[in-house]
Amino acid sequence: MRVLIVLCALILPFAGSRPSGSPDWHTTQLEGIDVSHHQSRINWDAVASSHPLRFAFVKATEGADFTDSLFCENWESLRRLGLQRGAYHFFHAYGCGEDQARHFLSTIEMQAGDLAPVLDLETTDGMPPETMIEEARIWLQIVEENLGVKPIIYSNQDFYEKYLAGIFNNHPLWIAKYSAERPALLTGKTWDFWQYSNEGRIKGVSGKVDRNVFSGTQEMLNRLCYQPNAVQPAAQPAP
Repeated sequence: MRVLIVLCALILPFAGSRPSGSPDWHTTQLEGIDVSHHQSRINWDAVASSHPLRFAFVKATEGADFTDSLFCENWESLRRLGLQRGAYHFFHAYGCGEDQARHFLSTIEMQAGDLAPVLDLETTDGMPPETMIEEARIWLQIVEENLGVKPIIYSNQDFYEKYLAGIFNNHPLWIAKYSAERPALLTGKTWDFWQYSNEGRIKGVSGKVDRNVFSGTQEMLNRLCYQPNAVQPAAQPAP
């Protein structure tokens, strides 16, 4: 009995503990990262062989004319390694939603199984929020019509609750909140992806990298993917 008491005293302080900055593993399951040119050139072979990552998002475009300098390299490396990939567009509220959507679509080349495109909304650029929302709506509509998959909305929790709560509710949601505690949105909406840290360190990436989790199974993640046959051909006018 004395031995059992001692063992319990040694074990109980660590029960339920987790490393600082890591997410609540009881409510999240699949690990991923997101990158851009800010991470410089990535050794994706080292990343894939050293970490149990299930997905990666890479920056493709920003505004109506900026293309990330390492997008093509990152995009192709992920395809070669078979790591589930997604592309994101950083949205500028002062720009035309259609122009930004066309720029994004002309930059990426989607394949079956790629994750749905992401619209990164995190600044009003000094514009009225209504303008940002309307132009973002145009972007979302054009991209969905062209790819046949509903884009994912990315935002940090503060910006989302101030400007986006209750809007675009039928889109998958990716929330940034740098904490070990899972985000709880005031509206009660459930998030799909959680960016829980921007200070991750993994082999193959020089410097810090954003760490993410997907709240669901691999099968659920696959439901958010692009499938070419989902795009409906435009209706032809009657003769």
